[in-house]
Amino acid sequence: MSLARRLYDRVRFRDADDLDNRDEEAVALFARVVASTLERYHRAEVRGVERIPKGAALYVGNHNSFAYTPDTYLFSLAAYRAHGLEAVPHGLAHGVLIGWPFVNQILTPLGAVRASHDNGERLLRAGKKVLVYPGGDVDSLRTYRDRHRLVFDGRRGYVRLALRCEVPIVPVVAAGAHRSILVLHDGRFIADAFDLGRRLRAKVWPIMLSVPWGLTVGPVFPFLPLPFKILIEILEPIHFARRGPEAADDDAYVAECAALVETRMQATLTRLSAEL
Repeated sequence: MSLARRLYDRVRFRDADDLDNRDEEAVALFARVVASTLERYHRAEVRGVERIPKGAALYVGNHNSFAYTPDTYLFSLAAYRAHGLEAVPHGLAHGVLIGWPFVNQILTPLGAVRASHDNGERLLRAGKKVLVYPGGDVDSLRTYRDRHRLVFDGRRGYVRLALRCEVPIVPVVAAGAHRSILVLHDGRFIADAFDLGRRLRAKVWPIMLSVPWGLTVGPVFPFLPLPFKILIEILEPIHFARRGPEAADDDAYVAECAALVETRMQATLTRLSAEL
């Protein structure tokens, strides 16, 4: 391939629903960048990489610091070091964010796709590992006082996805990663008033403090993250007794499975937060 073609391939805007965007060279390069920057800056520690199973699995994490989400890259780096490309997740990214120029060109070569049940299911049935943040914008823009709390906002689609595809859930819990910004109020009332749920798929519109922007109404990016320590722990895979389409359609069973996952994750987040 010519140099011009390779450069074009690196910078072109990609279809966010294409499952074959991942570029192994891009993943290796990004791993080196994360190791030399984020890992050092946040004095990051990732525990439990030996618990990552072989084959398809659904990583479920708590979401932090809006689009910065440093724990995503730190976890992916640790998985890559320990198990190679097979363990690196395909992220399900917010449809608006992955449509942004620059964000699209960075995330899609790493394997990210537009967040949808169809894309998640196609990846899992192809034997891939998928990373989801059930709390989405509500979790990633939760208030500073809730920084040590899991905020999934009652969303259980991730459980249905795992049950339908008959794959284990692997919880990934990060503490310290939500201290890069200071969300004073989640601004849910603003999102409701301006119908942002329909317009931008946003349930919150935070009032927040960040460097260098200061006080803003609405999320801003990029910002200068504060250099707090980040601890991440990968928990034991959770295999559910019942699996398949019938289990995924059983609301009571889905709620039971979600409660199990979220209880374990919250207990871990509380424990890790106490170490910071």
